[in-house]
Order: sequence, then C-alpha cells, then structure tokens
Amino acid sequence: MPNSNAIATSRNTRPAPAALLIRGGRVIDPAGGRDGRYDVLVENGRISAIGEPGSLDPAQLAMPGMSEETPVLDASGLIVAPGFVDMHVHLREPGFEYKETIETGCRAAVAGGVTSVACMANTDPVNDNAAVTQYILEKARKAGFANVFPIGAVSVGLAGERMAEFGEMVEAGIVAVSDDGMPVVDSALMRRALEYARMFHLPVIVHEEDPGLCCGAVMHEGGMSVRLGLKGMPSAGESVMVARDIELLRTSKGRLHIAHISCAEAVEMVRRAKAEGLDVTAEATPHHFILDDTAVESYNTNAKMKPPLRSVGDVEAVRRGLADGTIDAIATDHAPHHRDEKVCEFDKAAFGIVGLETMLPLSLELVRRGCIDLGRMIDAMSVRPSRVLGIGRGSLAVGAVADIVVFDPEREWTLHADAMATKSRNTPFEGWKLKGKAVWTLVGGTVVWEDAR
Repeated sequence: MPNSNAIATSRNTRPAPAALLIRGGRVIDPAGGRDGRYDVLVENGRISAIGEPGSLDPAQLAMPGMSEETPVLDASGLIVAPGFVDMHVHLREPGFEYKETIETGCRAAVAGGVTSVACMANTDPVNDNAAVTQYILEKARKAGFANVFPIGAVSVGLAGERMAEFGEMVEAGIVAVSDDGMPVVDSALMRRALEYARMFHLPVIVHEEDPGLCCGAVMHEGGMSVRLGLKGMPSAGESVMVARDIELLRTSKGRLHIAHISCAEAVEMVRRAKAEGLDVTAEATPHHFILDDTAVESYNTNAKMKPPLRSVGDVEAVRRGLADGTIDAIATDHAPHHRDEKVCEFDKAAFGIVGLETMLPLSLELVRRGCIDLGRMIDAMSVRPSRVLGIGRGSLAVGAVADIVVFDPEREWTLHADAMATKSRNTPFEGWKLKGKAVWTLVGGTVVWEDAR
C-alpha cells in the first residue's frame, strides 16, 4: 500500500451508499465546461445533482436515501474531476501473474485516481478470442476496484499473420483492437484490420516500430547511445510506421490510434493528418514527456522501454502536441516486470515501466511548467481517452456514472517503489519527490480509495 493511512476497498466489500455528498471542492469537468466550487451529490452510483456550495446540504433536502447520516467528503482545497481513464495498461493476467494480477493492477489504478483501465491483449493466452475476454472481465468483477475494458488482439496470437475474430470479441466486451507490444508489420493485414474494425466502430491501436530499423536496439539512437555503446532505435523506426498507417487510414476510412507516440516527426504527421480530417488520435506517456534519453546514462534498466526515451527535442514536441490537442490522451503504458527481469545487463532487461500510481503527479508537472492548464490535463486523462474507446466515462454531468477522483494537486510525497500497490517495482522515479495525489477515488459511487490527509 502507498502509505499507512491509505485504504483501498473493493466495491464487493463496500457497496455504494444510497447517497454521498462531495462538498466544497473545485469541480473541473471539461466535458461539461464546468470549473468552479460546487457540491456534488451522488445517489445510487450516479451523479444526481451539482450545486453551489451549501445548496445540497443533506439536512435541508428531503430526497430519497438522504439523511443527516449521508456520508460527506470535505473536498475543500481539493480538485474534483471525472475519474481518470488509462487507455493503455498491461494487467498481465492471464499468464504472467508473477508480474501483476488483475486485482493488484486495479488496486494500483484506483490508488492513482484511475477509475477505468483498458488492458492490452498480450497475455498468455493472448486475448484474441471471446473466452479470454470473458475471463478478464470476470476477474475484474471479482476484484471490484477499477472498471476494466479489455482490448482484443488484431492478429491471432499477436503473430501478425491471421486476423483475430473481432466480432466475437466485441460481443464479449472488447472496446478496441491492438497487437501492442508488437507492430503489425504486414501492410495488407493492417489495411484489413482498419476496414474490419470500422464495421464495429472500433479504434485500431498501433505500436509503431519498424522491426528492420529497430532490431536488436535497446535505447534511442543518438549521442547517448554512442557514448554508452548500446544499439539505438532511430526515430524513423517509429515515424515510418506512422506514415504508413496514416496512408492506410486514408484508404480504409477506419479509426487509427497511435499508442505511446514519442518522436517529433510522428507528432507532426498526426497534426497534419488531423488537419486533413482523418480519424486519427494519439496518446503520450508521462515518461515520454518528463524524461529524455539521459535517464539511461547510468545503464538504469528501469529507464528502458519501448518506444525508448527520446531526445530533448522530441520531449518538447510531445509536450507541444499535448498542448495543442494533436496528442489526445495521456496514458501510462503500465508494464509491470518482475525484479529478475530488470536487475540484469541493460541489453537483456525487459522493456517497460509501471505508471498507474505516478501518472497524476507527473502530469501535474506539465501544468506547473506552464505547458498545459489543469483543464487540459483532465481532458487528456479522462475525457479524450473515454471518447476514443467509446466507454461513456469522463464526465461529471448529472446522470453520469459516479466515477470520480478527488485529488490534492499540492500534496507532496516521496515515491518508494516498495510501498506501491502494483505488484512490480520497475519505476525510474524511485525516490523522487512528487507533488499531487488522489485523496478519494470513487467508482460507481463507491469510495474504493482513501488517502487520509
């Protein structure tokens, strides 16, 4: 657990109260254009009213389910926002429970203010059929923390040869398709995937990596890789695939989402494609807008990921892309690995880091540096990813599901990996003094995370 005063409680053991009042916080709801001090009333798992401070006092209202005993969360000095939607998470179950389980991943999510996660298909067995999708949803239901929205594979076994059966997975509950972790190298398969997914209104989420340019590489190609004697991945390894897929999108009229975009050339391609009116979206991770390739200087395997940490210029391009909306969403690419997969030679270490519990403070750093404002940050962490996935979250409108995060943007804390809720410890931010923390996380009107001040 993140600290001794923090409590994560499953919805299965703490069902939603009939009514709950969040009092006096600064409510920021980009979807509804609301930013100001309000009280938020939750009834039966949904937002039932939003009013001026003091206008929804339970003692004054004769509403069904409300009484003087109605729970009240004092949000004075805090931000009340739609719960975060992390559209790029690896929950590792089934198959890799030694790294993460659906329960531990969802517990980490709510600790970070994330109420919904979309989990990638690279499990074992791969989520390329309805049975695996149903298994994931059932395990998530039993865990009872965050909402889980499975992403199905593009190709059977992520092999890039035969397209998976999208229709049966849609019926089982997937919200997108992706071979994330692997690029779809076959251009004909990628074109068919875009065309077929269009029939189901699914976005195709792509991991952009040209295997010929990136084969055997372990970090960004540049001066640092030369100095360290490590094989580098050129930015072109990402941008040539983005160029190809935008061209295929132009032909197919489907929906394309670029995962973990990291280089300036790719950001500019997405910007031009959007200006052209193509249905393309993109996401960026906190590590790609906070760190650059100098983080690898000490051969720190916890700074090894795909795509790799890029140059300072690329980091600036990603920040500009988030500021002007070229990059729609902030997502973590939460990728837990066992200690033994990271405590080894850099060349041999696994790619990826955990991120669910650090997304909020690292994104707030962009606000503090003046790159984006708080409304845009919440838009990128809640509204836009919900829209890309079509899951109906990311809103504090009356009648919306009460998935809510109440966070303190000024709360200072030090990250100790051993105290994280996630099962693995692979973070490059160990020992960092961070600012910003979820105080309460509500999923469906139930408080599933509470961090006492």
